[in-house]
Amino acid sequence: MGASFDPPHKGHLAISIKAKRKFKLNAIIWAITKKNPFKKKSSLSLKERIKLSKKITKFKKFIKIRYYEDKIKSNRTIDLINYIKKKNNCNIFLIIGADNLVKFHKWYKWKLISQKCNILVFDRLGYKSKSLKSIAFKRLKQKNLKFVNFKKVNISSSKLRKI
Repeated sequence: MGASFDPPHKGHLAISIKAKRKFKLNAIIWAITKKNPFKKKSSLSLKERIKLSKKITKFKKFIKIRYYEDKIKSNRTIDLINYIKKKNNCNIFLIIGADNLVKFHKWYKWKLISQKCNILVFDRLGYKSKSLKSIAFKRLKQKNLKFVNFKKVNISSSKLRKI
């Protein structure tokens, strides 16, 4: 689950718990990015976001908080997937929100991402219709992409930043 986690919240946690149970995953990695390429800047520093992520997940030992960008010299999802696959020789499930599926076709090597891992798209309030009509959903729906209906937590990092 890659994101800026700016800030991390109970919605991230709920999705992680649901994904682990529903898809019988061994672990969930919160791969924190220094900067979301589609946003201007983060309101919290990388260090603060890592600290808050560790705090919110401290009782969920299956969630690992990681920052890979310095190690892999990239913030691109495809590079992270290649790195994790090479290091761990495992099946990867990329967990994203429905809001990300709307823009997924703009991600670097988005079609290749879908070939290298399973993509789990969790419904987000107000995004189901848009995401199911998206370019990525129409083109990838037969290839490792699963839309997960989810009892949504009505919270988002952008809402929290406005408080």
